[in-house]
Amino acid sequence: MVLVAAGTVYGISCAPGALWQDSGLIQYRLWHGDIQGFLGLAISHPLYYILATGAKYLPFGQFGHRVNLFSALAGAVAVANLYLLVRLWSGRNFAAVIAAVTLAVSHTFWRHASIAETYTLWTALFLAELIVLLQYARTERAKYLYGLGLLNGLAVAVHMLACIPLACYFVLVIVLLARKTIRAREAGLVALLWIAGALPFEYLIVREMIHSGDVLGTLASAAFGDRWQADVLNTTLSWQIAKENALYLLLNSPTPNMLLFFAGCVALFKTQSMHLLRNLVVALMLLFFAFAFRYTVSDRYAFFIPFYALASAVVGMGACAVQQRVRHKALLAVIAGFALLPIAVYTAIPRLAARTDLTIGTRADLAYRDDYVFFLQPWKTGYRGAERYAFEVLATAATDAVIYADITAIAPLLYAQEVQGKRPDVRILGIVRSEGAPPCTAEAFASCIGNRPVYVTSNRPGYAPTFILGKHDLIKSGLLWQVVKPSPSANQILDR
Repeated sequence: MVLVAAGTVYGISCAPGALWQDSGLIQYRLWHGDIQGFLGLAISHPLYYILATGAKYLPFGQFGHRVNLFSALAGAVAVANLYLLVRLWSGRNFAAVIAAVTLAVSHTFWRHASIAETYTLWTALFLAELIVLLQYARTERAKYLYGLGLLNGLAVAVHMLACIPLACYFVLVIVLLARKTIRAREAGLVALLWIAGALPFEYLIVREMIHSGDVLGTLASAAFGDRWQADVLNTTLSWQIAKENALYLLLNSPTPNMLLFFAGCVALFKTQSMHLLRNLVVALMLLFFAFAFRYTVSDRYAFFIPFYALASAVVGMGACAVQQRVRHKALLAVIAGFALLPIAVYTAIPRLAARTDLTIGTRADLAYRDDYVFFLQPWKTGYRGAERYAFEVLATAATDAVIYADITAIAPLLYAQEVQGKRPDVRILGIVRSEGAPPCTAEAFASCIGNRPVYVTSNRPGYAPTFILGKHDLIKSGLLWQVVKPSPSANQILDR
């Protein structure tokens, strides 16, 4: 029932087509069957693409919508897994429902269940790991550790976030071996099953090592991607990052039910059983929180999702503690109502933010995207802004034009051209490029300018190519800027 309810909500709330930025690039990779990607192995997420590729061949609906629905389905599985985890842990339906609803309507998780993203599938596997851990803590049967190894291997093949639980599980297995709770043969089987689960990622690593001959470089790519090593290993904090993180946390828990988190923490440390699960949950919660809090990538808000999942489980345990002590059904009804309060907050907050000119750190130069609504409301029901933008841009471009697109805009442009058949004469290039497009280099640009119409999607530093800004004139042309050779200065005219 939880799976169906969450699947229905996420199915209604997911975007119906093309998307911006990372989500759009996911759609682009799936359209091309690209399992490895182009930003380093850590960003490959191969198992997600292997599973989501099936959406390409379903005989109904638009391709982009089918891809988005895969994330919605994975999100529903994650919510159902959280329900099952807390139901088995607490023995109470009420606690499990409160935990599941808390995660389901949390802003960041709901948003990623409405667009093409990898985090919902990873969360579903991570919560499945905790379910088998709970069963092992109850029974000490090695078969549950086998399941743990396989599930974590699969999770690593989806996202490198799984390495944080992997470190905890490794310590757990070493402790169990030292105590002679399990035998070396059983630990070896856990390791083999982990290897089997992570096989899609391991395959990419081995293939890249053979292809490049650079073992250390390949391992660095698998750990950090092409450009994120400093962010992953960052150990410094600023007040700006701390303030933004506090706002992220507030946005995901705009309800008095967050007090149940503290009640749940107290209840966990008072319990006389399930110490293994409790200790692992607390350790993982602290590790995930610390990792996300000092991370410096622009979309670090998404890396709080594992913490939100664990915190939701603790909220459920807090609801269990309240139910055990308070017999008044009215209070339980209030708790249930507060669990749904975030929906009302997300409905109202874009208008309030617009009235106060709140700065949310996003770019405001994209047509058909009200950033207050797009970023502050997690649902994307009926949103076709990226598609409208792409159609208008391609309609504006002259025949045989070249468009230098920034990372936000390039995916919907390529989607409109390749999936929907719009303007095959236009060449689109940026982080990826359409067939026949020149490389995104100063040399290729020099050969294009003057020979064919050239446009950029943005005139802002960081979005327009550096070899264009300040060196050529940009003339507004619809939603684009046409690049033209610079006008001669007054001194040049006098010289002539």
